[in-house]
Amino acid sequence: MTKPRPTPLDDVSKAIIAELQDDGRRSYAAIGKAVGLSEAAVRQRVQRLVDSGVMQVVAVTDPLELGFARQAMIGIKASGELEPIADALAEITEVDYVVITAGSYDLLVEVVCESDEHLLEIISRRIRTIDGVISTETMVYLKLRKQTYSWGVR
Repeated sequence: MTKPRPTPLDDVSKAIIAELQDDGRRSYAAIGKAVGLSEAAVRQRVQRLVDSGVMQVVAVTDPLELGFARQAMIGIKASGELEPIADALAEITEVDYVVITAGSYDLLVEVVCESDEHLLEIISRRIRTIDGVISTETMVYLKLRKQTYSWGVR
C-alpha cells in the first residue's frame, strides 16, 4: 500500500524550515521576524511540522570528536524480502542510515564505530548473521569533506 502524497507546504512553512536549516537554534522570535509571523504562530507551525513528520530538529555531532574513529558505508546484497532485513539493520545501534536501493547493492548501511575492531564485530557478528544477507562490501571513510542536511523544500 502506498502512502498518500503529503500536502504541499505553504511559503511560510517553507521559510520557517529554511530558517531552521540555516540555524537550528534560531529563536522563534527571530524566525517570526524573518517570515512575518508572531513568535507564538511560529512555535505552533514548528510543532505541527514536527508532529506531522515533515521535519525534525536535532543536534548533529561530529563522530570523531565523540570517540567514533571509524565510519563506513556497507553495501549489502540480499535475497528474499528486503524490508525485514532493513528493519533488522535499523535495530543495530551503530547503524545510522539504512536505505533499500536498486543497482549493485540491495541495501546501503552507514555505520559509526569506535575502531576497526568494532567495525569488524558489527559486520561479522551482527550484519552478516541477519537472515537474507548474502554478502557485504565495506567502504571505509578516510575523510569526510561534506555532510549537509539542508536539501531545501519545494
